[in-house]
Amino acid sequence: MSSRYDAYQALKFDWPAERVLRVTLDTPGRLNAVSKDMHDELGAVWRDIDMDPDVSVVILTGAGDAFSAGGDLEMVEQMTQDFTTLTKVWKEARDLVYNVINCSKPIVSAMRGPAVGAGLVAGLLSDVSIAGRNARIIDGHTRLGVAAGDHSVIIWPLLCGMAKAKYYLLTCDPLSGEEAERIGLVSLCVDDEEVEAKSIEVAKKLADGAPTAIRFTKYALNNWLRMMGPNFDTSLALEFMGFKGPEVQEGLASLREKRKPDFPKDSPI
Repeated sequence: MSSRYDAYQALKFDWPAERVLRVTLDTPGRLNAVSKDMHDELGAVWRDIDMDPDVSVVILTGAGDAFSAGGDLEMVEQMTQDFTTLTKVWKEARDLVYNVINCSKPIVSAMRGPAVGAGLVAGLLSDVSIAGRNARIIDGHTRLGVAAGDHSVIIWPLLCGMAKAKYYLLTCDPLSGEEAERIGLVSLCVDDEEVEAKSIEVAKKLADGAPTAIRFTKYALNNWLRMMGPNFDTSLALEFMGFKGPEVQEGLASLREKRKPDFPKDSPI
């Protein structure tokens, strides 16, 4: 293992195949919820991977039976109260999206169970996304009381079309892996117990391919996403503006109390 990964605490690393680095989201007992430390590391790791000459392909997965349960509520609450935390997390969220897009190495995501929040950002922006049949994919921004930011505006309309993107981003309805594949949100859907093996199979196929040709192809295809950069920047700014508004307070309270939110019925806009 390269020493460049020694400083990471919330992400785990191993090599399931030659020149294939597996990055695992690992928050024991919390369904791999994204803590402050993991949020920082998940944004930064792609630069290290990009510069690692020993890596041809990356697999991104979650420990156990979950991919990621989304953002840690304590971190979200701190964002509503502290401007320094808010701006730090905004930069990390921006870096996460652009660093995944600009990482030259192909990325394969392997998603089982819940796939929400910052983990889902990297999962859907991956070059090949593999979901278990019973995965539970949710963009929960409006349920929390903030605009759909992160990756959603930059990638969902391109993957599944504007009509489906609007429906799922406005309602926060969950998608199974099977439905996500049907509408084009993920590349492949397999039985839950086959997700790991399929991700390794795809990663090995990519690792055995022509590396420069594959990286050039990824770079060119991702220009579609780079063109959507202004849309992404707008959505992220609106999301983070919402963390200083009243709706997120009710969203947070309802999640903690495990009840339906009671948002105000009117808006100043």
